[in-house]
Amino acid sequence: MNYPKDIQYIIERSRDNGGDLWATPDGNLIKGGPFSTLEASYTLTELGLDLSHPMLDGASALIWQAQRPDGRFSLVPKSSIFPCQTIHAAKTLCALGFAQDSRLEATLSHLLDTQYEDGGWRCNKFFFGHGPETEASNPGPTLTALDVFRHTTYLNNDERLNRAVEFLLSHWVTRAPLGPCHYGIGTLFHQVSFPFLNYNLFYYVYVLSFYDAAKRDPRFQDALSVLQSKLKDGQIVVERPHAKLAKLDFCKKGEKSELATKRYQEILDNVR
Repeated sequence: MNYPKDIQYIIERSRDNGGDLWATPDGNLIKGGPFSTLEASYTLTELGLDLSHPMLDGASALIWQAQRPDGRFSLVPKSSIFPCQTIHAAKTLCALGFAQDSRLEATLSHLLDTQYEDGGWRCNKFFFGHGPETEASNPGPTLTALDVFRHTTYLNNDERLNRAVEFLLSHWVTRAPLGPCHYGIGTLFHQVSFPFLNYNLFYYVYVLSFYDAAKRDPRFQDALSVLQSKLKDGQIVVERPHAKLAKLDFCKKGEKSELATKRYQEILDNVR
């Protein structure tokens, strides 16, 4: 591990929300990001913490306890279950080493069964009122869903995922806010953010680089070229870290990031 201080800092925040393992006392696993159970454990995997570490082992147990028989994850007690919550839980479990766990198959099947007609994923919660744009899927959760599926045998073997890829490539062209949660492609999207906790240019290019349906598409190539225009000495420079992570060494604003550059090298390997 090259970042023991960063790892220790995140571990020391494990009771910030009042419960153990970054959870709240009543078991909310997404409150307090990036120091929530989902985001803190995901970030620790990015930092290279051994997956058998007691903190990660405990966090993964909490997440699995939130899984319902139909594959959804109830991450907020006594609340509705939104597709993005299930998607983010699956993403974290994949990072924690459970991509091939048989328990995840119910979640993957649920996601494919609930894919929206435009190829993405959405819910019927309208935070910004109703408008034509809210009839579309939410690009952010759709990108994260593809991040989940890249770990599975569905990758490049299921036409349904190609529909999700096309939905995201189309968004690169339209750029307008889409979905009930209004995910757009504008100034904030274009600022390189790391670790991958939100919808941004770097995460967009990274995930799509795993999909054959995207690799040679001119829209993907355009997004990749924009990302490459931001490199410094061939390395990724973090432009917009999460405010609560900004002081950590691995993702300092305006500085090259070794871990982010490793992800960029994966992109290059994928598209060669």
